[in-house]
Amino acid sequence: MKNSFKISALVLAFAGLAFGAKAQTSTPTTTTTTSTTTNNGIRYSIGVDAGIPLGNFKDNYKWNLGGSVQADIPVISNQLFVTVNAGYNNIFGKKNIGGVQGADVTNFQLIPVKAGLKYFIIPNFYVQGEAGAAFLLNKKDVGVNKSTAFVYAPQVGVQFPISANGNFIDAGIRYEATTKYATGVDQSKVSFLGLRVAYGF
Repeated sequence: MKNSFKISALVLAFAGLAFGAKAQTSTPTTTTTTSTTTNNGIRYSIGVDAGIPLGNFKDNYKWNLGGSVQADIPVISNQLFVTVNAGYNNIFGKKNIGGVQGADVTNFQLIPVKAGLKYFIIPNFYVQGEAGAAFLLNKKDVGVNKSTAFVYAPQVGVQFPISANGNFIDAGIRYEATTKYATGVDQSKVSFLGLRVAYGF
């Protein structure tokens, strides 16, 4: 219940930020940086996320899959955007650890909520940095003592138009990591190299 309240509060706060920015940018904007046109300056995208665990975390986990929604809110037209991102990420545990049948690692089920900046260095190519909170949905099953951790994610990517009305594809590669979910246990830090491929409008 406590986690649900935290998640709801964060989602509502970010939604309020997005809608507030939308209300202030009511004139159509043509985005020459990415050759797309948006109705109010804000770009929305829905994406698939996948990745490969790194560091100590890869000892027990093999890959992750999830999805996310993102809003890009313009600060400097066509070049600098504030990003708000929320999603779901399932990190799959390894099976038969040490060759023992049935010795399976429980999946990590996360809801990361992040905000940051997205900057287009040249047309269609950007760098992005985000930070926020990652909520662990199955703390008891995983056997840790924290359900929330700080998360950060630097990313590089490309964004290119696919239609005249402003739809686009956004593909980015990022490093994402959290602080510990179990006090004093480095293996409880989530870290992975991830790929996000999204459809934007």
